[in-house]
Order: sequence, then C-alpha cells, then structure tokens
Amino acid sequence: MSSSQHLFERRQFLQTSGAALLTASLTGFARSDDATAPVKIGEGKATFTLDESFGKLPEGMSYGYGCAIVVDSKDRVIVTSRSADPCVAIFDKSGKLLETWSKKFAEGVGYTPQQVVATAHGLYCSKEGDQEFLYFTENAPGNRVYKTDMTGKILYELGSVKTESATSQKFFFKNPTDVAVAPNGDIYIVDGYGSQQVHRFDKNFKHLKTIGKPGKGIGEFNTCHGIWVNLLKKELEIYIADRGNGRLEVYSPELEYKRSLPGFRAPCCFYEAKGMLYIPELGARVTIIDDQDKVVAHLGDGSDIKGKDIRMFPNKFATPHALTVDSSGSLYVIEWLPFGRPRKFTSTPV
Repeated sequence: MSSSQHLFERRQFLQTSGAALLTASLTGFARSDDATAPVKIGEGKATFTLDESFGKLPEGMSYGYGCAIVVDSKDRVIVTSRSADPCVAIFDKSGKLLETWSKKFAEGVGYTPQQVVATAHGLYCSKEGDQEFLYFTENAPGNRVYKTDMTGKILYELGSVKTESATSQKFFFKNPTDVAVAPNGDIYIVDGYGSQQVHRFDKNFKHLKTIGKPGKGIGEFNTCHGIWVNLLKKELEIYIADRGNGRLEVYSPELEYKRSLPGFRAPCCFYEAKGMLYIPELGARVTIIDDQDKVVAHLGDGSDIKGKDIRMFPNKFATPHALTVDSSGSLYVIEWLPFGRPRKFTSTPV
C-alpha cells in the first residue's frame, strides 16, 4: 500500500472521528464548574494533572500533525511533527523552549523543510554506553532510518540511500514507521505502512532476520506501527503494536512468536517507565499495562466526545500517536492532529 493511501486512511480516521464531534454542543466541556480547577486524567496511582504551560511555541511557529515525542537522560523533551518551522522542537521539563531545528536540520538530512514535512514519522532516543543517539524513521518517499547524534547530525543511514558507504547502506523499506534498540545494540525496525515486515539488525546494522507479512494470523500484521524492547520481565521481549488488528504481538529477541494481546484501539507505539508500559492508541486513549500485561489504567478516553473542537476537552485524547515519560513520571503525549497538541501531564497519584 502506498504512502498516500496510508495518509488517506489516517485522514479518513480523523474525519470519521470529526463527524461524531460535529453532532453535539460544548456542554461536555472537560472542566468542572470551577473553571480554575486543574485538569486531571486517570485515577488512583495513575492520576495525572495537565500542565497547560508546556509545549508553547513562539509566534510564527506552529506544529503540524504530531509524529513523535521522546525524552533524553537530561529530561529534555524532543518533539517532532509535520511542520517546516519547527521540524523539531526541544523543551526542558518545565516547558521552556531550548531550541528548534528546521532549515539546517533539513539540509543535514538531505532535504528541504517541506520534504521533512512530507516524510516525518518516528523518533527513538537510545542510550548506548555513555552516549545517547536519535533514530529517525521516514515515511515514503524517503524510506530511510537514520541514526544521529543529539544535535541531529547523521551518523548512519539505512534504506533508500543514494550511495552506499561506511555510514550508509541500501535496504528495502516500503514505508517504515518505528525503531527500537536492545541493550546488546540489536536494532529492530517495523515497516508498518509498507510491507508489514519486522527487521532485526545488529549494532553495526548487519541484517540478521526478517519476519512478517500482511494478514491477521500469527506472524502477520495489519500496520505494525510501533516496536519496543520490553525489559519489564526476567526475559527480554519484543512488543509490536499491530495497529490495524487492534492488538499487541509479543516476540522473543530472535523474533520468534510468543503471544498476542488483543483488545487495543489502534495501538501506535510504546514507552516503558516506572515498571509500566505506556501505549498511545489512535482510538482516543492511552493505556498503561504492568509487567504481567494487565491493564493498569485507560487515560483520557475521548471516544464519546461530543463537540466541534477537541481543544475544548483538555482531559480527553482524540488520536494519541506517540508518548514518553520523564524521570519524575510526567507523561507527554502528542496526537495525530493538524496542530499536533503535544501536552504534559504531571504525575499526581492519589
């Protein structure tokens, strides 16, 4: 399936959701009668409070469709969206904008800012030894995965490269969506908008194994959108967000099938923190599961929202596309909306 077809599907998903939003008044506004009351999601130990100051951009800059959000070891929050200005925005945990990347970053990855807009998708932050790196995943027509330093300088690129070298390798991706890196350096890549294949490479990008094809059975996927190396159990496991099939698929590090976890609403990707696995679901919520794959909480379920503008419902999600968690347990979520809506929810357990 082509990139344009997948983009159409995502827009169609939004239009379907939007049709429901148009049918009612704003009486479902998320705040209590006290307009100054804090906006909360979740309950019990999984209670979070919206920090409305986070994610603001200077005048003249704006987000596009929300792609990815990651946090580094310094609790810097790195946001990508389908925007030419900025292509990347970096905040500290208090919400202060530290820097933005646009034209210089685009040129460094061989594009104009508008070409970045057309291909932007996944981002993964990886700690390897005493260093950190970023892995960017491009949708078609880019069809690359590239590893950068923390300034955005490309160190290695894999996929549709012009020429091969010590730092670039040709590899067939039809439309990749996400990356995960294991403690031993193995790299896992899902071709989620394309072939429905899952690829494993070693730390030097030597190809080790490929599995997957379109379908609903074991070893088959319908938009294998996200991937994660789960360290919550005694044995390392690979979790795959099989979005179109509404399930998580669990594999060994060698990509041997182990089990399926059904009942998810278009899961997109993962983030592991505080002994839990956080899962943004394009179907209007965030789900948290524990180390036994049991649901701990569903957050911000916006599937029943009635109203024209999702921004009028700050305790609800429309289309969570990616998330991350900082060292203090604060949750950051970005959505597949034209304005991205990256938001911070501080952990406030009760």
